[in-house]
Amino acid sequence: MYVQYKPKRGWLGTIFQVEILQGMALTLKRLFSKPITREYPDIRPVIRPGFRGQHALVRDLETGDCKCIGCMRCAMVCPSRCIRIRSHKDKEPGSRRQIDCYRIESLRCVYCGYCEEVCPVNAIVLTEVYEYGSYDRPSLYFTREQLLANWDRFVEEKGADIDNYVNPFWRPRGLAEADLPAPKRLPVSAEWSGEEQVVGRKWRQFHAAQQD
Repeated sequence: MYVQYKPKRGWLGTIFQVEILQGMALTLKRLFSKPITREYPDIRPVIRPGFRGQHALVRDLETGDCKCIGCMRCAMVCPSRCIRIRSHKDKEPGSRRQIDCYRIESLRCVYCGYCEEVCPVNAIVLTEVYEYGSYDRPSLYFTREQLLANWDRFVEEKGADIDNYVNPFWRPRGLAEADLPAPKRLPVSAEWSGEEQVVGRKWRQFHAAQQD
């Protein structure tokens, strides 16, 4: 990443407040431009790969339960401490940990995606569902059952594509495949395969090239 700093402001710029004049010039320029209005919900936005929306626990197709193994990595890496997990392990040798409670306080979440990246089995995901507003706070405290229901809703909206669905955050960029656990060695789109993320105008050019 290259960081470009502005040149140091001189005494003339301090007196005449050049930044304010530049801002007013930009406002004046945009004042007479044609407004762009998206008629939502008739016209819905295009959701880009890696969009971080509603939280969900991925349901295992074999067991019908969540894939979580109770490793606590997501709770430890979460910067807002919005994830709470309680689990236990059976006395039988070789048994995996059983999840008693998995809660996410979405109102505190900063949607950084760290929980997705560190999960070794891709059990947690920020889906592409963005319409889940509410007028009461308790409905945004997602329990384990609600998180599984969120995944079912996402599967229903995604349709047949869910069989080949791979969230880009499940395959962290910049890491060699040999350094990743087996469940995270997943194919991702060319947009997410390199070190740099394609965003903004570059994303439009990349998307147009993919359509050709």
